[in-house]
Amino acid sequence: MNKRLVIALGGNALGNNPKEQLELVKTTAATIVDLVEEGYDVVVGHGNGPQVGMVNLAFENSHNKVGGTPEMPFPECGAMTQGYIGYHLQQSIGRELKKRGINKPVATVVTQVEVDKADSAFQNPTKPIGSFYTKEEADKIVAETGYTFVEDAGRGYRRVVPSPKPVSIVELETVERLVSEGCIVITVGGGGIPVVKSDDWFEGVAAVIDKDRASSKLALDLHADMLVILTAVEKVAINFNKPDQKNLDEMSLEEAKKYCQEGHFAKGSMLPKVESCIEYLEHTQNGQALITSLEKAKEALQGKTGTIIHN
Repeated sequence: MNKRLVIALGGNALGNNPKEQLELVKTTAATIVDLVEEGYDVVVGHGNGPQVGMVNLAFENSHNKVGGTPEMPFPECGAMTQGYIGYHLQQSIGRELKKRGINKPVATVVTQVEVDKADSAFQNPTKPIGSFYTKEEADKIVAETGYTFVEDAGRGYRRVVPSPKPVSIVELETVERLVSEGCIVITVGGGGIPVVKSDDWFEGVAAVIDKDRASSKLALDLHADMLVILTAVEKVAINFNKPDQKNLDEMSLEEAKKYCQEGHFAKGSMLPKVESCIEYLEHTQNGQALITSLEKAKEALQGKTGTIIHN
């Protein structure tokens, strides 16, 4: 029986616009098919921060013009990004599979992820989405829309929305069936469309779930053998960007918790990745977590690089 991997793709695997993304996903597809060739069953999650902000802003700009489009609710913008990012990944993965003579289906599942309407994240928006703006541009948008903007790592100002924790994956049974039938499944896109329980089913809410946390929940619920978080760096480091920086080949669960508490990982980048690995490992006996770069994924799964986190 093949080992089952849940892969969370970082923003470097996708583009800031459709044209750029179509180019970048060629590399992403090659990595995913490398892992299929190695004998893994692969389930793919991905982010959508720039994309959902772009779609949301486009509809707003059009809505505010004479004869413009209707307002588009934020959950629907998330669903649109799941669709077009999934389409790009399906195109590139399918082409790469054909090139290598591998007969394997690929499918995107438009995925809802339940969150708790009482989650404190709704009172404290923190998830950056969309483009970077100057302070003057951000202030103008705030005056017009009431959105919340924050300064993002010296790169400019970005809108932030709530980022509640995932509670359950609504389409989990569908994903499980597809994976069991040998399909490469793209799911929990953008962390999933956030929904809360209503009287008769679920309803969407304006938020973005962290894609690493959603992928961690997916890995746990699918009983995956490994959670793989692909990012821009080859290994996790402590004392990052300091003279005594140390790249880590491995961390125990307890060491990972300790490093988080000591503040080694930045909130907007590595911290949620390590915390997602911790959440997965705390609830599984035999699983492992791996953090590495997209380009080094195959080598990392062969034990040659990357940072392994284990119980």
